[in-house]
Amino acid sequence: MLRTEFFICRTNCPCKYSFLDENKKLTPQRDIPSYPKYMLSQETIEALRKPTFDVWLWEPNEMLSCLEHMYHDLGLVKDFNINPITLKRWLLCIHDNYRNNPFHNFRHCFCVTQMMYSMISLCNLQDKFPQVDILILMTAAVCHDLDHPGYNNTYQINARTELAVRYNDISPLENHHCAVAFQIIAQPECNIFSNVNQEQFKWIRQGIITLILATDMARHAEILDSFKEKINNFDYSNEDHVTCLKMVLIKCCDISNEVRPMEVAEPWVDCLLEEYFMQSDREKSEGLPVAPFMDRDKVTKPTAQIGFLKFVLIPMFETVTKLFPEVEEVMLQPLWESRDRYEELKQLEEAMKDMQKKSESLTMESTKNHKVSLFFKNCFKVDTWT
Repeated sequence: MLRTEFFICRTNCPCKYSFLDENKKLTPQRDIPSYPKYMLSQETIEALRKPTFDVWLWEPNEMLSCLEHMYHDLGLVKDFNINPITLKRWLLCIHDNYRNNPFHNFRHCFCVTQMMYSMISLCNLQDKFPQVDILILMTAAVCHDLDHPGYNNTYQINARTELAVRYNDISPLENHHCAVAFQIIAQPECNIFSNVNQEQFKWIRQGIITLILATDMARHAEILDSFKEKINNFDYSNEDHVTCLKMVLIKCCDISNEVRPMEVAEPWVDCLLEEYFMQSDREKSEGLPVAPFMDRDKVTKPTAQIGFLKFVLIPMFETVTKLFPEVEEVMLQPLWESRDRYEELKQLEEAMKDMQKKSESLTMESTKNHKVSLFFKNCFKVDTWT
């Protein structure tokens, strides 16, 4: 599969774009050829609709083909008159504007979008939402972490980066992801919304911004509490209810790795910890506060995951299950199993630490006894030399 290379204007700030310089824009170096859509096997097409999809098996071009398929399969290309070649250009440009971070990279973008595609299928969302909301959900998932620098909002704010200053410490990363997304769409050759009218574009733009801003974990309790208030009398004709649900859906997809099979989910924990440690090492070197859950000297895989599963993931998916009971078996059950597995691992780690401490204590006691024995031997040694 052929790729289009893009020229990106880089600056010394923590982002690739200087929004202060209006002359700096994304400009494709060459156009994309009009090649036919890559054909996925029937097996892949069916697997793509499920949360069990193994995201590690695919190269970037194959992931791009899968994303392209999703837009066609959901009827978004047809319903919004998206030029198929423009869709290809847009996806390539999206790919090129995710950085090679350990976690927040293009594969994570693909993971989140594929999980959204799975939830749309599993929960029959096309029967409940208008197509414009499906377009907003999918596009927000694709764009939600664009140009993530690998250092979170806490770092941006504490280090007083250009992003934090620009966005007044209010969700600096999420605001940046939105800005990059619409800077890409502002390029005519990448504008997948070029054939929608002005009013519809404003609605789509506001919808995407709302969802991307909802992925800031600092707002987690606020958003989930708001959803809980609506869940018992949920009304699909109520705009506030639907917006809140969409916010919860993208949040679910954004942090859904543990929903996947263990062999798919576990490598993501390593990737996330690597990114966390990269940040905490930098924070230490710059004299900034370090969160304990990001400190390589304090956190382990089980301790990192247990709290997140018990207090964030499981309560959120349990709430979603009240509206979509079909989620329990497919998505909530794996979370319960993951929690139990990490708790067992934690107990094993603690048992091994206890054994190590006892072993060290016995070694120290043995060494101490040996030294005492030598002392007394030397004290009462009889000199037989004549």
